[in-house]
Amino acid sequence: MRRWLLILVLVVGLWLHAAPAWGAIAQPDRVPLTVDSLQQRLRHPIELDGQSTLDLRRTIIDLRPENTDFRAAFYRALRDRLVNTKEPLGLDLSYALVRGEFNMSDLGLRSLLYGEELDVYTEEEQAQLQRDRRRIAQLSQLSRSLLNQLQPLPLQLTVLRGPLRLTQTQFEDVTNFANTFFLQGIEASGAIFGQATDWSDTRFSQPARFPGTVFQSTVRFRSALFFERASFNQARFQAAVTFQGSEFRDTANFSKSIFRDGTNLTRVRFEGNADFAQTEWQGLTEFDRSQFAKALFLPEATLAQPTTFREAQFGQPVNLRGAALMNQVDFGDASFAPGAYLNVAGMQFNPDEAKLLGNRGQIGSVISVPTLQGNETLLRNVVRNFRSLEQISDANQINYLTEELRLRELSKFLAGVNLNSAAEAKLLRIGFSEHQVQAIVQARSQQRLRSSTDLLKLEGLDLATYVKVRDRIVVSDRRGLVGWLSTATQWLILSSLLWLTAFGTSAGLVLGVGVMAIALYALLFWLVDRLRRLRPVPIVPTTEESLWMLGSTGTLALLGLSAIINNAEFPLRTLLCLGLITLPVPAVLLTRLYRQGRFHDQLTVSYFMEDGSMRELRILINRLPIIPKFPFYRERYTNILWDRRWNWMNYLDLSLNNLLRFGFNDIRLRDENLPGLITTLVWYQWSLGLLYIALLFWTLSRTIPGLNLLIYFK
Repeated sequence: MRRWLLILVLVVGLWLHAAPAWGAIAQPDRVPLTVDSLQQRLRHPIELDGQSTLDLRRTIIDLRPENTDFRAAFYRALRDRLVNTKEPLGLDLSYALVRGEFNMSDLGLRSLLYGEELDVYTEEEQAQLQRDRRRIAQLSQLSRSLLNQLQPLPLQLTVLRGPLRLTQTQFEDVTNFANTFFLQGIEASGAIFGQATDWSDTRFSQPARFPGTVFQSTVRFRSALFFERASFNQARFQAAVTFQGSEFRDTANFSKSIFRDGTNLTRVRFEGNADFAQTEWQGLTEFDRSQFAKALFLPEATLAQPTTFREAQFGQPVNLRGAALMNQVDFGDASFAPGAYLNVAGMQFNPDEAKLLGNRGQIGSVISVPTLQGNETLLRNVVRNFRSLEQISDANQINYLTEELRLRELSKFLAGVNLNSAAEAKLLRIGFSEHQVQAIVQARSQQRLRSSTDLLKLEGLDLATYVKVRDRIVVSDRRGLVGWLSTATQWLILSSLLWLTAFGTSAGLVLGVGVMAIALYALLFWLVDRLRRLRPVPIVPTTEESLWMLGSTGTLALLGLSAIINNAEFPLRTLLCLGLITLPVPAVLLTRLYRQGRFHDQLTVSYFMEDGSMRELRILINRLPIIPKFPFYRERYTNILWDRRWNWMNYLDLSLNNLLRFGFNDIRLRDENLPGLITTLVWYQWSLGLLYIALLFWTLSRTIPGLNLLIYFK
C-alpha cells in the first residue's frame, strides 16, 4: 500500500513540475524588443509558408512617447528593411505586445496611384495596384468636378508588399492602418485592439482574415476595399464600428460576431455573399443604401436594437431564418430584384415589442416561409404587426401566404405517400432504396413516425434522399374514406378562394372574375332566347344584333381577362377554376336543349320579361329571377322586344341582375310555355350570384382600409 502511495505522489509531483514547462512551450513569455535585438531579427528573416518574413513574434514593442529613441529607430530600421528589397518581405507580429501608437504609414512604401508606376514593383504587384487605379481616377475626377479644381488631387497610399501576420497580437494604444494597400494577405486571428483603430481607405488585395479579433474601442473601415474574401467571423466589436462606403468584392463573413455598440454599414457594396449568421447586434445598426448583389445571411441573428435597411438593394434572398427581432427593423424604400425575398422561417417576432416596417404594398409580398408547420404563429404575429401599422394590403398578403401554404399541406395529405401506412412497393417507387424501406418499416412497427424529419434519424437515410422525397411524403394517422373526402372538400373550397379571390385580398381579381361570368352568361341567355331553330321556319337573330352581342360580351370578357392576368398569381388556375364552376352545367343544359329541339306555344316571343313600371338603376338584393304570381304585379311585366337595336343590352342586364343583384332594369323569366332547361340555367347563375356577392363583400371588407379596421379592431 505504501509503495502505491509513493508512486502516486511521485506521478503528481512530476505532473506539477512539467505543467509550467508545457505552458511555456505553448505560450512562451514575450521579450522586450531593443534596437540590437531588432537589428538581429531584421538581418535574419525566417521562412513562413514559402515567404521570407521578418520575425517580431512574442516581443514587447514599446512605442510610447517616453521611448522616443527606440520608436524612431524602430520605424526607420523596419521601413528600410521592408522597402529596400527586390523581393517582398512579410512582417510577423504574432503574439506581440505593442505599447504606444502604432502607425502603419511609417512602415510601408509610399505610392502615388494617380501618377506613374514605380520601378520597385514587380509586374504582378503593378497588376494588383492597377485593379484600383481606375476607380481612384474616377473618384478623383468626380471630386474635381464637384470642387471645381483644376489640378488632380495627389492620391497617395502606403503599400505593404508582403503579408502581415497579427495572430493574437495585442495593441494597447491607438493604431492607424488608414490609406494602406496590402498587396498580400493579412492574418489577424485573435488580435486585440485596445484603443481606436483606423482602417479607412485600406485596400486588401488578398484575403483579409480577422477571425476572433477583439476591437475594444472604436474601429473604422470607412471606404475600405476588399478584393478577396474578408473573414470577421467570431469577432467582437465592443464599441462603435463603421464600414461606411466599403466594398466587398468577394464573400464577407461576419458569422458569430458580436456588435455591442452602433454599427454603420451604410452605402456598403457586397458583391459576394454577406454572411452575418448567428451575429448579435446590441446597438443601432444601419444598412441604409447598401447593395447586396448576392444573398444576405442573418439566420439566428439577434437584433436587439433598431436596424434599418432603408433604400437598400437586394439581388438575392435575405435569410432571416431563426433570427430574433427584438426592436424595429425597417425595410423602407428597399428594392428587391425578381427572385429576392425575405425568408423569415422560424423567426422570433413579437409585434407588441418589435416592428417590421416597409413600403406599403411591397413588404408583405416579399416575406416568405417554406412551410406552414412551425411558422403559423409567426405569420399571425406578422399580420398583427401590419394591421397595427394600418398596412392592410401587406397583412392580407401574409394571410394569402398562410392559406397558400395550408393548401400545399392539404395537397400533400391527399396525394402524398403516408410513411406510416404505405406499402413497401410504393416506398420503393418514390425513391427509397430497399435498405431504407426496411429501416422505415422497422421504425414504424415500433412507433409511428410523427414528422417527415424523423427520417433523418433512421440508419441509412441521408439528407440527399430526404430532399428528393420530402415533397411526395406525408406523415399522418391512417386515413379513412370519410377523412379523405373531408380533406378533399377543404382543398376544393380553399383552392377556389385562393384562385378566385386571392383569399379575399384582391378586389380587382374578384371583379375580373365577375365581369367574365357576366359576359359568359349574357351570351348564353341571348343564345337560348334568339337562336331557337333553323327549320322549318328559322328563328335566329339578325346579323347586326349578333355583331353587337358578340362585340359587347367579347369586350367585357377581355376586360375581365386583363384584370385576372394583372391580379392573379396563377392566371391559368384562376381561369380553369372559373371555367369548372361556370361552364359544365350550362354545357349540359344547352346540349340537351338543342338536341331535343323546342316545339311549344309562344315560340316567337322572348322567354324573358321586363318590369316596365320604372326605368332606373336598381339594387335587387332580394329579387328572384321569376315574375310574381299576384295579378296586380304581373301586369307590370311585358316580354322584352326583339326588334330593337339595343335588345342585346337586356341580356347583359339579366346576367348583371343575377350575379351582382344590380342593374338598369328588372328582367325575369316568364312562367308560361318555358322549357325547364332554360329555367335551370337562369337559376344556376342566380345561385352562383349568391356565392359571388358573399365573396365580393368579404373581399371588400378585407381590402377597404376603414371598413377593415372597423371589423378587426372593433
